[in-house]
Amino acid sequence: MAKVFHSPTRSDARNDRHPLREQFSPEPLGRKTPKSKTPGRPSDRFITDRSAMDFNIANYMLAGLEENAVNNGSVHSPSKEEYKKQLAENLLRCNNHQRQSRILAFKSKPPPPPEGFENSRKSLYSQNASPGESKPRAYFRHIPQTAERTLDAPDLLDDYYLNLLDWSANNVLAIALGNTVYLWDATTCSIAELLTADEDGPVTSVHWAPDGRYLAVGLNNADVQLWDSQELRQLRSLKGHSARVGSLAWNGPVLSSGSRDSSIINHDVRIRDHVIGRMEAHEQEVCGLKWSPSGHQLASGGNDNLLYIWDASAASNQGPSPYLLRLDDHRAAVKALAWCPFQSNLLASGGGTADRCIKFWNTHTGVCLNSIDTQSQVCALQWSKHEREILSSHGFSQNQLCLWKYPSMVKLAELTGHTSRVLHLAQSPDGYTIASAAGDETLRFWKVFGDPEALKAKSRSKAKEVGSVLHSLTRIR
Repeated sequence: MAKVFHSPTRSDARNDRHPLREQFSPEPLGRKTPKSKTPGRPSDRFITDRSAMDFNIANYMLAGLEENAVNNGSVHSPSKEEYKKQLAENLLRCNNHQRQSRILAFKSKPPPPPEGFENSRKSLYSQNASPGESKPRAYFRHIPQTAERTLDAPDLLDDYYLNLLDWSANNVLAIALGNTVYLWDATTCSIAELLTADEDGPVTSVHWAPDGRYLAVGLNNADVQLWDSQELRQLRSLKGHSARVGSLAWNGPVLSSGSRDSSIINHDVRIRDHVIGRMEAHEQEVCGLKWSPSGHQLASGGNDNLLYIWDASAASNQGPSPYLLRLDDHRAAVKALAWCPFQSNLLASGGGTADRCIKFWNTHTGVCLNSIDTQSQVCALQWSKHEREILSSHGFSQNQLCLWKYPSMVKLAELTGHTSRVLHLAQSPDGYTIASAAGDETLRFWKVFGDPEALKAKSRSKAKEVGSVLHSLTRIR
């Protein structure tokens, strides 16, 4: 029977470690004064330089004003008037005709704003302007440097070759912890235990079907199980491998599974005889497996340092399946694979400790477009759905996440917090949040790909600019 967990209490989270319970941490001591939340916006506080002000003169002039107010025009003695005249000449260095009137004086001016800064309260309107004259407004995105949420993930296997984390289209996160698969609903924060494979475990891979309801689970006993996440029941078991199944990938109703037996099997889950194709080219364990968004090509990476590109027709080939490309530039295991969402034939791959490189491939020609040495083991890759950016997770020695701008590969941010190699990445359905699972047995959530509200405001701003241009054109006509 499946177990359903409810929201944790603060005392439970501190005393015992429960799967997917949120960690509560006190506010760090010695926190500095927070900077402006708006990137590129100067601080609201300006401390002036008063070195140009003479406090003796200011005190004299204030005292004179107060005395005039009290006496209200009364007559003073000649000696007192003469004393005041001499005091004014010595202090103010002026005569009765030229007298300094400033009490406060400030030497320096406020510093200029940084380049590219625009006041959010300032609205610019350009009527009767041609499209070529309007300049796009610079967009500054804040990238949080700390995780938005941290959950406990006890018994998470610290194995580089497994794939134990995936996020469904229905906003449910599946994670394998030892022999058990848990489901964490990101909308309600509820937790459910899907299955426990005591004799057949541990669980070695999980992957959601495109509809977000059915979950494929690879096991250490070489079986692949298909589960209904809504009814929490097993639908069927898919056999065919002779060793553990460490990688899974869906292409419509066809499920591809990669195993330590170095083979890839394609299963059509709609029919009884589910094995419709077998692809054999790797010499060691298949640890990376990804179908392209179009469904026309399959990329497979192995512990033999090789990367293969397969055509979709090979999925239903019962005989020897010829591959399209054999790419051998990596010098370590190829687990991290990610197809580009805005260019169908662009594939990113990452190598292990002896390689440490992220490489970009044209899968039509087999040309390596670029290679970046990250100085650490590449464990996983995720493309942004909204920007031309890619996120990588790493092992020794920093155990960090790095955000890169494509194609320049300029590092935009480096996210730290994990204390062990970051083995798995999963992206939320809206494409804004990334979940990372590491060998330190924690699951962290990062708002690395932007804020939905900020991007909506940016879209509205662009819509206003377009509307202004169209209005100008109609007036010209």
